[in-house]
Amino acid sequence: MLQKCPAPYICPAMPFDPPPPDITQRGATRAVATWLFGVAGLVWIMVAIGGATRLTGSGLSIMEWAPLSGTLPPLSEAEWQRLYELYRTIPQYALVNQGFGIEGFKQIFWLEWIHRFWGRLIGLAYAAGLAWFWLRGQIPAGSKGRLLGLLALGGLQGAVGWYMVASGFEADRTAVSPYRLVIHLGLALLIYAALVWTALGLLRPQGDAPPAARPARRMLKVAVWTLVGAMLAGGFVAGIRAGLSFNTFPLMDGQLVPDGYWLLSPAWTNLTANVAAVQFNHRLLATLTGLFAIGAVWAALRRLPPGLARSAVLGFGAAVALQYALGVATLVHVVPVSLGTLHQAVAVLVLTTALVALHALRPSPSPP
Repeated sequence: MLQKCPAPYICPAMPFDPPPPDITQRGATRAVATWLFGVAGLVWIMVAIGGATRLTGSGLSIMEWAPLSGTLPPLSEAEWQRLYELYRTIPQYALVNQGFGIEGFKQIFWLEWIHRFWGRLIGLAYAAGLAWFWLRGQIPAGSKGRLLGLLALGGLQGAVGWYMVASGFEADRTAVSPYRLVIHLGLALLIYAALVWTALGLLRPQGDAPPAARPARRMLKVAVWTLVGAMLAGGFVAGIRAGLSFNTFPLMDGQLVPDGYWLLSPAWTNLTANVAAVQFNHRLLATLTGLFAIGAVWAALRRLPPGLARSAVLGFGAAVALQYALGVATLVHVVPVSLGTLHQAVAVLVLTTALVALHALRPSPSPP
């Protein structure tokens, strides 16, 4: 009910007056951004779970792709025995885990089941949230296409995950294809980055960084590209277990560039299948990321006033330093599951700080 006042008086807004439309829309936009950040957090946890699944060799323990019926774990001993017998037919059992019994099978099964269950949870959280905001008319203008695209990417990720797992059932294989592993990891990081960037864009639609931010922005962009390369190279390190060799730092068997870098033929296969080359490339890209991050921090300290943009760049530099130290620790301790999982999780932290910094350094829109 609206309050009425005789002219020429203007009555103040009363508590029962409806809020202005722009305030209502801003509240809805913030709610959508919060939901996207929440889903991104679930994806972050999923990446960490995936790292633990890979490090423990649990990913091949479930040999069926059952999107609906697989939601529930085995509920009877007969079902446990059936799944165990399926697992005994693949090379990983015969070559790695032969004779470890059904109790050993249950240990690796539960981690893979949690991995797949978490993926279903992400899909449910995203689809339900999208439907809720859509039906209430709260999707910000211009965002519907992107949000539907993210939904499609999530569905594709589920299919890619099974495509990756199925490669581990082939003859003489005890793990999944490293190429499919990198595709699966890369798509997860793409979905995460798109969720975070979209949410940031809803909260701050326009950039406001001053012209003095250009040097820091240029250096940060280069650092982000080397970061992406290091993360994908890390996928190949994981895929061929390259971290279990050359466990010294900074040299590899006493050399900067290890012997056998170009051992394989054709030459390009060294970038993805040669243990020495794959680990060296990961080290090199990580080091370049650190150097460019230092450059971005230096430019931010010199050219940017205290504020969001400067703090974001400093946060990126700190995250890179943490990840670099953690990577060295993981290497020299021969990749224990705890450190390896943490290393993969902190990689997402570095990506997050990079996205926040890039978003904060967007220049002000040019005048018409």
